[in-house]
Amino acid sequence: MTASAIYAGHVMHRRVRPRAHKLRYRMFSLLLDLDDYGAGTAEPLRTQVEAHMSAAGMAPDGGPIRLLTMPRLLGFAFNPLSVYFCHRKDGELVAILYEVNNTFGQRHSYLLPVANGVATPIRQTTPKRFHVSPFMAMDMTYDFRVMPPADRLAISIAVGDADGRMMTALHTAARRPLSDAALARAAIVYPLLTAKVVAGILWEALLLWLKGVAVHRLPQAPDHPVTSPLLQSR
Repeated sequence: MTASAIYAGHVMHRRVRPRAHKLRYRMFSLLLDLDDYGAGTAEPLRTQVEAHMSAAGMAPDGGPIRLLTMPRLLGFAFNPLSVYFCHRKDGELVAILYEVNNTFGQRHSYLLPVANGVATPIRQTTPKRFHVSPFMAMDMTYDFRVMPPADRLAISIAVGDADGRMMTALHTAARRPLSDAALARAAIVYPLLTAKVVAGILWEALLLWLKGVAVHRLPQAPDHPVTSPLLQSR
């Protein structure tokens, strides 16, 4: 299979407390090899990601880095979560970088290592360091469960605190070849996708507020752009 592809599927959120709430939306993402993709700035995305890996002592060797993200549509882009799969030249997956954007214009990333020879699904854990939803406190933990992109992909994120799990987010999708015709079909099947994501976030926030879920104030963003257990140990 070629490195780049379209992944079409769904995203689901299920909150179990303090009020039950569920959402499910159709969406598509692009898996893009960074050797064929640029950020539109003077510094390529590969350079940025490898700099984060080097700062964490991962010593990237020029292996493939593949980005799973929603594309810009009609000039508008917003990705609550973009995922970078970082490989060595021999194809081994060595790290996953989760880039999180909130609706307040802030961004933060979690760079988590993948153990050598680990079986799938890949399981990773990190403390929450970045404000995403005003209906979630900061003193929480993310538990990731990932089936990396192949014929299908699955990314599950369980959010919990000292009292247990509060919410689970799940993204599942099937691989389709990346072509002009496939992109045209996706634009028709999922019109105004990124704008609908923002509208959906605001709508679901209204529903949570109407259900009486407590609202937390926006804290200061982290001083460092990346959270990683390897950075914290250095």
